[in-house]
Amino acid sequence: MRAEDLGASWAAAVGAEFDKPYFQDLDTFVTTERAAATIYPPENEVFTTFRALPFGRVKVLLLGQDPYHGANQAHGLSFSVKPGVGVPPSLYNMYKELRSDLSIDPPDHGCLLPWVQQGMMMLNAVLTVREATPGAHAGKGWEKFTDAVIKALDARPEPVVFVLWGGYAKKKAKLIKGAQHRVFEGTHPSPLSASAGFFGSKPYSRINALLEEVGHTPIDWKLPKKKDLVYEVP
Repeated sequence: MRAEDLGASWAAAVGAEFDKPYFQDLDTFVTTERAAATIYPPENEVFTTFRALPFGRVKVLLLGQDPYHGANQAHGLSFSVKPGVGVPPSLYNMYKELRSDLSIDPPDHGCLLPWVQQGMMMLNAVLTVREATPGAHAGKGWEKFTDAVIKALDARPEPVVFVLWGGYAKKKAKLIKGAQHRVFEGTHPSPLSASAGFFGSKPYSRINALLEEVGHTPIDWKLPKKKDLVYEVP
């Protein structure tokens, strides 16, 4: 893994992490894992969210925890899958709440790239996983790297709306110091917890209200149909 894989703006912001001992150990671990097992996402898609959205254009950060661990699912955007891949349960619940919140019907796919292209970074705290083994790459160094990403965004003068769903993500709130930012905490949309507070929380309209509060344009949450979706990442 190389800092250049992030794209120029992110390499400038957090590329120094790649030279630190923890990241070199992480790189060795992931390389060893790829030689021994099936690892998701594919190597060229680990940093999709960085390449799709330059550092200076981030206005929302939605933090997930672990990539999807099923075949063809993870592609470097938290909660998202590529066009043509079945919609996972957490994303199904996100679509269900989108209809409840803004009367937007779910699309016929699970690709959230159009949200990213509007300024919404879809970041997992851990960026790789072993097939069928959730959490297999937790505690190996990814968290230090993605914490550095959060800190870099926090240090920016331009405001960011940080969306922290679930207990794990909420722990990251302590990294966000800037008064210019907004933090939106909520229940995770997974089937285990959605009924305990995600449904009915109106996250999409609330995120847009926070964006307008800090002077950003809101997100257009309506996703194009699969036949109209252009999937291109630098």
